[in-house]
Amino acid sequence: MNPWLVLALAMAFVCAVVLAIVLWRQRRIGEAEDPSETPDVIEYMTMMIGVVYAIVVGLAIAGVWEARNSAQATALAEAQALHEISSRVQVYEPVARDRLRADVGAYTDYVVHHEWRTMLRTGDLTPEGDDLLAKLRTDLSAYQPRNDHEMQSYQPLLDQASAVDTARSARAQSAGPTMPGVVWFGLITGAVVAIGLIFTLQISRTRRELLLAALYSALIAFLLFLIWDFNSPFGHTVADNTSVFTTLP
Repeated sequence: MNPWLVLALAMAFVCAVVLAIVLWRQRRIGEAEDPSETPDVIEYMTMMIGVVYAIVVGLAIAGVWEARNSAQATALAEAQALHEISSRVQVYEPVARDRLRADVGAYTDYVVHHEWRTMLRTGDLTPEGDDLLAKLRTDLSAYQPRNDHEMQSYQPLLDQASAVDTARSARAQSAGPTMPGVVWFGLITGAVVAIGLIFTLQISRTRRELLLAALYSALIAFLLFLIWDFNSPFGHTVADNTSVFTTLP
């Protein structure tokens, strides 16, 4: 399902539930309850809980945002190193050049069309990807430069292969979700408490108060959706971050 559709449905559902409870509560209580009788301590506690929850949500968003940016930088570094290998082997003899470019192509194709999907589903990389990278590094190391010109490219090519391996290791470490389960428990519980505090303030059925209650609930739903979306550092679909592997010539 489209994430934007999920967000719209979630926000609409939360707003509908909150408004339905407010209207039911007002119909049940009627005019017997005076909103001006809300104790000052409840207003103070509501404000403090709201501020604390806002800080927690802000820290969670910052954490998943930083993890997403780091993951994108890792994918870009891996793709750039592969591109450099494919470009710099131009100086090698045709047979070796074609073999090494075929190794790069096989590894890239496997990462984009097979490993990335597994990584998003399980949070782990695959042994097949390790084997393809090992073959690329072996073929690079085994080549014997024929002249000084090839010798000048040999070590930089080995460095780029090492950069691919480093970026791959970083990708493996960043593949899983950023937020632990206990943090999700706190965020969801805090959202329930923050929205539930709306009813302690004895809001009435005026359009302004109902609109503010709906917008407040929708905002919390949106922030939780934002955290969920960024909680997967490499996105939720294969196309989210694999474009860097396919756009570089």
